[in-house]
Amino acid sequence: MLACAPPYPIQYQKARMLTSARTKKVKNNVTQNAPENVTEIGTPKPPIRARNNERPLVEDIRLLGRILGDVIRDQEGVAAYELIEQVRTLSVAFRRDADQEAIRRRAVHERAGDTQEGSIDVALARLRWAGIAPKTISDMLAHSFVSPVLTAHPTEVQRKSILDAERGIAQLLTARDNIKALALAVNTAKDALTPRELAANEAQLRARVMQLWQTRLLRFSKLTVADEIDNALSYYEATFLREIPKLYANLERELGNQPVHSFLRMGQWIGGDRDGNPNVNADTLNYALGRQADVALRHYLTEVHLLGGELSMSAILVNCSTEMQALAESSPDTSEHRQDEPYRRALTGVYARLAATLKALSGGEAARHAVAPQNAYPQAEDFLADLRTLQASLKSHHGEALTAQRLHPLIRAVEVFGFHLATVDLRQSSDKHEEVVAELLAVARVEFGYVGLDE
Repeated sequence: MLACAPPYPIQYQKARMLTSARTKKVKNNVTQNAPENVTEIGTPKPPIRARNNERPLVEDIRLLGRILGDVIRDQEGVAAYELIEQVRTLSVAFRRDADQEAIRRRAVHERAGDTQEGSIDVALARLRWAGIAPKTISDMLAHSFVSPVLTAHPTEVQRKSILDAERGIAQLLTARDNIKALALAVNTAKDALTPRELAANEAQLRARVMQLWQTRLLRFSKLTVADEIDNALSYYEATFLREIPKLYANLERELGNQPVHSFLRMGQWIGGDRDGNPNVNADTLNYALGRQADVALRHYLTEVHLLGGELSMSAILVNCSTEMQALAESSPDTSEHRQDEPYRRALTGVYARLAATLKALSGGEAARHAVAPQNAYPQAEDFLADLRTLQASLKSHHGEALTAQRLHPLIRAVEVFGFHLATVDLRQSSDKHEEVVAELLAVARVEFGYVGLDE
C-alpha cells in the first residue's frame, strides 16, 4: 500500500473517473477496429454484435480498464484490486456519458458520410430543402448575435491536475486512433512500425494512468474568485480559441464559401458577479480583464510566431503587394538573413507590437523576442488590419493555399475574441444600483430624494 493512500472508496472514484476520460477524445479521429480480447476492471464485455459506432468507445474502455487493473495491482496490491472490482461489479458501473458518447458516434457517422440530428449538416440540409439559398443564410447571420456565457462553479471539486491528466489520456487515445487508421492504409503483414508505435502509445497511457492514480483527487481549500477565473480561462486555451474558428470555417464551406459574419462570441460573468459575493470588487474585475487579455494575446503571439516559420517566401522568387512591402519596411527587423523575406520581416514587427500590447494590457512578457517589444496596438482592429494585409498579398500572389491552415483561423479568432477574449457581464445587487442612481440624480441636481420616491 502506498504511504498516505486514501481509502478505497476514493480510489474507486478514481477508477470511475478514469473510464469517463475515454470519451474526451477529439471527435474526428476514430477507427472501427475490433476490440482487444481482454476483460479487466472497468471493461464490460461488449455485445456480440456491437454496432460499428460503438466499437471505438468499447475499445477505449477495454484498453483503459486493462491498464487501470495493472496499475491498481502494482500500486495497491491484489487485495485492493479485488475489492475495487467487487464494488464495481455490485454497482451500476460505467454509465454511458450520453453527450460524450454522441461525439464518438457522430465521428463514426461522419466518416461513413452519414449525418446526425443536431449537427450543422442536418440543419443546413433542412434549410436547403426549404429552398433557402446560402446567401440568404449568410445575410441572416450577418445580423445575428449569439453569446454563450460561462458561469462560475465554486463547488467544482475536480482539480485542474485531474482534468489535465484526463485530457492527456484522451489525447493519447486520439493518437492511438490515428496510428490504427494509418495502419489500415498499408499492408499490415509487412508493417513493423505500427506495433512499436502502439506499444509506445500504451506505455504513455500507462504512465498517465499511474499519474492519475497517485494524484490527490480533492482540494484542500475552497476556490477563490481568482481560481474560478483561471479555471474558466483554461477552457479558452484548450478549446474555444482553436475550435470556434474551425466552426466558422465549416459553416463557410457548407455555404459554398459565402462569407459568414462573426456572430458567435463568448461571454462570462466570472469576475463581474458582485450580486451577493463580497469577494468580487473592482480589483477582481481588473484581474479578470487582465487575465483574459493575457490568454488572448498569448494565443495570437504563438500563432504569429508559427506563421513566421511558415511564410518563408523570398522576394527573389515571388512578389508581394505594395501594402505588404510597406508593412515589411515598417518592421524593426533588420536581420540580413531576412532581407528578401517580406512576410517574415512583417511578422517580426507584428510580434513586437503584440508583445508590447501584452505588456500594456496584462503586464505580461512575451515568450520570444526577435526584437524588443514596441509600438503597442491601440486596438484589435489594427492588428486585424495587418493580418488582412498579409492575407490579401498571399491571395494575389499565388499563395492562397498558405492562408487556410493558420492565417485565416487567426483572423477569425481576432474577429471573435479581440484583445478582450470575452465580454464580462456585471451583476450587482439592486440596492447598489439604487444608491448609484440616487447619487447621479443628486449630483445632476435632478432629484435629491430618489431613494424615498415610490415606484
